[in-house]
Amino acid sequence: MSSTPSKPSLSMLRALTFSATSLPISALTIAMAVYLPRHFASHLGISLALVGTAFFIVRTIDIPVDGIFGWAMDKTRTRLGRYRLWTILGAPVLMAGTYALFFAPDGVGLVYLVAWLLVLYCGNSMLDLSHRAWASTLAPRYDDRSRLFGVLIAVGVLGSASVIAIPIINEARGVADAGNVSMMGWFILALTPVAITLVVLTTPERIAPSVPGHEFKLRDYGALIMRPTFLRLILADLFLSFGPGWMSAIYLFYFTDCRGFTTGQASILLATYILAGIIGAPAIARIAIRLSKHRTVMMTTTGYSLTLVTFTFIPHGSLPFGMAALFVAGVFASGFNLLTRAMTADIADEVRLEQGRERAGLLYAMTTMTTKIAGAVSIGATFWVLALVGYQAEEGAVNTPAAIRNLELVYIIGPVACVMIGGLCMVGYKLGAERHAEIRRQLDERDALYDEHPIIEAVTQEAAVRTEPGRA
Repeated sequence: MSSTPSKPSLSMLRALTFSATSLPISALTIAMAVYLPRHFASHLGISLALVGTAFFIVRTIDIPVDGIFGWAMDKTRTRLGRYRLWTILGAPVLMAGTYALFFAPDGVGLVYLVAWLLVLYCGNSMLDLSHRAWASTLAPRYDDRSRLFGVLIAVGVLGSASVIAIPIINEARGVADAGNVSMMGWFILALTPVAITLVVLTTPERIAPSVPGHEFKLRDYGALIMRPTFLRLILADLFLSFGPGWMSAIYLFYFTDCRGFTTGQASILLATYILAGIIGAPAIARIAIRLSKHRTVMMTTTGYSLTLVTFTFIPHGSLPFGMAALFVAGVFASGFNLLTRAMTADIADEVRLEQGRERAGLLYAMTTMTTKIAGAVSIGATFWVLALVGYQAEEGAVNTPAAIRNLELVYIIGPVACVMIGGLCMVGYKLGAERHAEIRRQLDERDALYDEHPIIEAVTQEAAVRTEPGRA
């Protein structure tokens, strides 16, 4: 069990302000996972197999890029800070990819999709990795990290919900589904510079001192992965990403063709699922403080899997029953990313104590790799499987009862199995609150011995450098 909750050292105002980066990241994530693949297949006339192939190719190429970004971030030291600089650089890259894909013309082929998906994923990686690694420096304590990452998830829900609201509003106005994605694109393009500017100008950044220690080499990737705590974490993260990713890729197909909802109603259900995170993320963060993070992962995966099974009993087209089931699933799902990312920060402290160098960016890159592997396989695999079982995604296509039944089986069985495996990976996890408190004590003692301890307050202020008394 975790120790008694301590008084938060991170103010809620600072946490909320810093969380602004989560808005465009979450908005883009839900748009790409749920709406963009279907838009390509249904409205631009691109085959399911081609869409799945494009996403798979890009995810495969993008996976090692994350490792390069993470390594480069940890090596960066500028007057703007370490992770702040990468946040600034990532925004225009993300915006360029958003414009090219969300406003893609008819007749685009595999090369166009692969090239611009790669640009978009690179921009997203730069923002996401720098944001998570920066968060680990803002909240150095075990329980503070649960609180901060809970706020990040809850604020990100607002970005996701805003995107989901677009097809709901358009259906009420009588606007065709084909216009949804372009409106999402404009929303993301407008939101990104505002959110990033707010974070960059107001959030301090502390750069941990480097001490004589191990210089990272390429072979050390394997050593990091094989650390018992980190191996359990990345395996859990892989399966916890693969399950929901599998579902999101075919979400609209399932709820429109299997459960009898319109696209607008399915978006209301999805909004319920996402908005549940506003309640779920803070609640699960509190549970993690009491129960410990790894035990809370096991609890949420069990609850999530049981809830997914109830989807098959939602009455045809019944919005109240659907909203209830999706809300419960959303509460449990909001804990997956929150817990694994907070645990990554704990492991980063453990690694820094041993090696004397900051590895947070690299560790977050490696956990992001698992998410991208899951994303590549989930979109590619589900679309290929649907094509194999005879399901037709083209607008106006008529599917046989057998194809609809196969769609339902594909939607439920895979995610339940994956999420339960993710929970089982946490059995025997060792880095709890007590162990982390000892790690932080040793880090604080060692950090105090070194002259340089820069704290980049904000780009509107001078950098502060703390020097130990009696030393020049």
